[in-house]
Amino acid sequence: MPAIDYRRQTILITGASSGIGESFARALAARGSDLVLVARRRARLEALATELERSHGVTATVISQDLGSSSAGADLSAATAAAGLRVTGIINNAGFGSFGDFVDEDADLFAREIAVDISAPVQISGAFLPGMVAEGEGFLINVASMSAYVPTPRMAVYGAAKAFILSFTESLWAETRASGVTVFALSPGATETEFNTVVGTDDATSRARMRAADDVVLTALAHLQRRYPGPSVIDGTSNKLSANIGRVLSRRRTAELMHRITDPTRRRTPRSASA
Repeated sequence: MPAIDYRRQTILITGASSGIGESFARALAARGSDLVLVARRRARLEALATELERSHGVTATVISQDLGSSSAGADLSAATAAAGLRVTGIINNAGFGSFGDFVDEDADLFAREIAVDISAPVQISGAFLPGMVAEGEGFLINVASMSAYVPTPRMAVYGAAKAFILSFTESLWAETRASGVTVFALSPGATETEFNTVVGTDDATSRARMRAADDVVLTALAHLQRRYPGPSVIDGTSNKLSANIGRVLSRRRTAELMHRITDPTRRRTPRSASA
């Protein structure tokens, strides 16, 4: 694909108030792109928009919206149209997880998790992708996770949601690859964001070494600029290696291994006692 002129882009980013979404906003504004910043926390979005406009001379439009809504895609499409914006790129980054055995968790929490992590990206993709395909340009990045590649005990809904996003996005890549639109899934591993704070425990990332959110964004933008971007990209060398676990081990052994890895008692028991 030809090099992207970021100064001609208007890019919508969900979950833009912190973490990877905020890092995307900063990186793209530095490259000259106008932005549509979407999240629930309006005050944070407005502060970020003001900073980016002053620093980079771009336009940053704030849309405070709950992506758990059953009309998330239509609402965002209507809001951008009302603002007179032509969105040329989408980054579906918003999402959250929960940690604990499935039988002990709240069904209402799972319903919201599915709405934000699955339904919203599908709706938003459906609202904006057809226009991009019709114009023969644009891009869609859906943020998946390393949890998409293996079973994730104690985060069963989150892992399944990210597996859905990975499969969904790779299918869209195949459907649109001749359209002029770039589509791919981005899979970060443990990253320095508010993810664990929202979940309520560091056990959600198994105390893994954290990657910086800025590094995740650089991985995504480098993939976006490739001549023939593939349907998905994994951030970090060690994450790329660990994604192959499911190819080496049986499904049973992989699930058993992940059950041990996500067991919080393993990390809280002194080594001598566990031995």
